[in-house]
Amino acid sequence: METFADTKFLHLYFLYICSLILCVHLHQYNNPIFMKKTLFLLGILIFAIACSSSDKKAQLEKLKKEHDKIAGQIASLEKELKSSDDVKAAIVSIETLTRNSFDHYIEVQGRIDGNENIGVSPRTAGVVTKIIAHEGDFVQKGQVLATLDAEVLRRNLTDLQSQLAFVTDLYEKQKALWDQKIGSEVQYLTAKNNKESVENKIAALKDQISMTNITAPIDGTIEDIPIKVGQLATAGVPAFRIINFAKAKAVADVGEAYSSKIKTGDQVKIFLPDLNTELQQNVTFASKYINPTNRTFIVEVELSPANGMVYRANMIAVIRIKDYSNPSTIAIAQNYIQASKDEGSYVFTSKNENGKNVAKKTYIKTGITYNGLTEILGGLKEGDTLITAGYKDLYEGQVIDYKK
Repeated sequence: METFADTKFLHLYFLYICSLILCVHLHQYNNPIFMKKTLFLLGILIFAIACSSSDKKAQLEKLKKEHDKIAGQIASLEKELKSSDDVKAAIVSIETLTRNSFDHYIEVQGRIDGNENIGVSPRTAGVVTKIIAHEGDFVQKGQVLATLDAEVLRRNLTDLQSQLAFVTDLYEKQKALWDQKIGSEVQYLTAKNNKESVENKIAALKDQISMTNITAPIDGTIEDIPIKVGQLATAGVPAFRIINFAKAKAVADVGEAYSSKIKTGDQVKIFLPDLNTELQQNVTFASKYINPTNRTFIVEVELSPANGMVYRANMIAVIRIKDYSNPSTIAIAQNYIQASKDEGSYVFTSKNENGKNVAKKTYIKTGITYNGLTEILGGLKEGDTLITAGYKDLYEGQVIDYKK
């Protein structure tokens, strides 16, 4: 790359060559006076170029000195402004720290269910001939809900009843003879046995006929009827669903990771978004069985009487189970905490130094966080003044003033 010195040398060299050529030319014309004038002018021109180059170098040195002087003045003014109370006093809000209780909850989504939620199925297979109850009806235990076809059984019952009348008549006659010591004991016992056998068959058949009636096993409300008249109802397949909400419960599937933290009796908050209501209860059942399919276990919480609220099956219930509690600790809003890559978490507190309130960067040790609050395990104590607003742009030692 060509430098300023190289350019200057080339210019001077070019002028020197030109002057030599001109001198030779003038010497040929034998004009010494004109040659002297020409050489004099060339000398002045060379001197001017040399001086011009020297002036630029001097000007550069002068500008550098002025730059250093201005930079020093800037640094001095910045220092003065930084220490000026009137210019850099930041307006902040503060809070005096106190010790309070701090609780942490495990939050899971569950559902509302009745303590008695039963699918009612027939005790025997048969074609549905009549449905007596309807969805939404309140039924009592033992009430007939539907009937199945029992025509064949009733015909058998009629035959057995006729047979019973015949064997009963034989038994009574044989008994009268036996009472008079007429006839053999075997004849009497045979007549008696035949009568009792038919009676037992009739009783069994009546039980069989009664099984064709689908009855309510509990008091409750009918929520679902999946069967229809003319449809074949099968034992073991629910034909009615009856729910009793006299006692309701909240049920949730909780992840296996919390199995060691949740036990019967733990405090629970249950929020019902559909009713905009929160209830305070305790865990009434925590299963010891882990479902291998989804790795969860069941937690149940019995609910107090509705008190005018209408619980519905499968209503959403947000269940918050307390798994940690500290009755006396310092907890601050999570957004007050800032992080330094090298030094960890910190907050700004207010200190009085030389009669001035200044911001202090206080490094802290944090615990668990819940509902926007973080427990402080170290670095802050009761009575410390925490800066809660205006802390984002503060620096260590900055003068502050409190918001009125």
